[in-house]
Amino acid sequence: MSDTTKGVIAIIVACTVWGLSPLYYYALAHVPPLELLSHRTLWSLVLLGLYLTLQGRVWELPALMTGRTALLVLLAAVMISVNWGGFILSVQVGMVVEASLGYFIFPLIMATLGMVFFAEGISASKLTAVLLATGAVLVLTIGLGVAPWLALLLGGTFAGYSVIKKLIAAGPVVTVAAEVLFLAPLALIWLWGTHTQGWEGILGRTGAVFGTDLVASAMLIGSGLLTGGPLMLFSYASRRLKLSTVGVVQYLNPSLQFLCAVAILGETITLWHMIAFPLIWAALAIYSVGAYRQDRASRRAVTA
Repeated sequence: MSDTTKGVIAIIVACTVWGLSPLYYYALAHVPPLELLSHRTLWSLVLLGLYLTLQGRVWELPALMTGRTALLVLLAAVMISVNWGGFILSVQVGMVVEASLGYFIFPLIMATLGMVFFAEGISASKLTAVLLATGAVLVLTIGLGVAPWLALLLGGTFAGYSVIKKLIAAGPVVTVAAEVLFLAPLALIWLWGTHTQGWEGILGRTGAVFGTDLVASAMLIGSGLLTGGPLMLFSYASRRLKLSTVGVVQYLNPSLQFLCAVAILGETITLWHMIAFPLIWAALAIYSVGAYRQDRASRRAVTA
């Protein structure tokens, strides 16, 4: 089996796990969001720590915890924590459709940030895609009477997180390990409060589920694998595939989230969603075709 085939399998598995993850978190809907986020953070740290130890790369962590790099890692940690927490909340309040919209528009937000902050070229396809995505957001805002804040939060924080990661000269797995290492003390404090002080998180639910329910406890531990496992696969695939391939396959994630929300979780699709989502899908198609053509042109220029 070639490296390219292995890479394709890895990214399909990673995006499938991410896409089906709403079903996993829905089964944990009785766990307060902050308690679930805390366990996701801590068990991710355990898994990534073991992975880096086996690879002999734990020594890379101290360099990410000092100086300017530490500030970037800390900012990335805040971004990804808000993103994880927002997604967990979307499942618990029945807004997975809007969450999927956030991950659909993520590459278009990235394109906008690239044009604004990194002086990346403004091609006709990029501009058309961004305008279509903006139109979709306006349709939902006008039709539903409120902006799709959750979608914008998820897409925006993940885009901001990705920009910050471009500024950190380290691999994706080791940087995420550093990020959750920064977040771990907050997670431990929150779990201490829920188990000993009876703290209640958002949505007003009583915490301390871990240790009282065998299945839920096992699933909370498994949330670390659900977070770290796909990341490792994605990192493996990214080193072996063209960026255009990675970009296109990533749409499998929000597509599956959307299907889970509608077909399994029973979320309602309004007329405004029926207008907005085709606009987003058209934008992504135009953006993907443009990115593919640009990638081919670049490779031809290199080999010429």
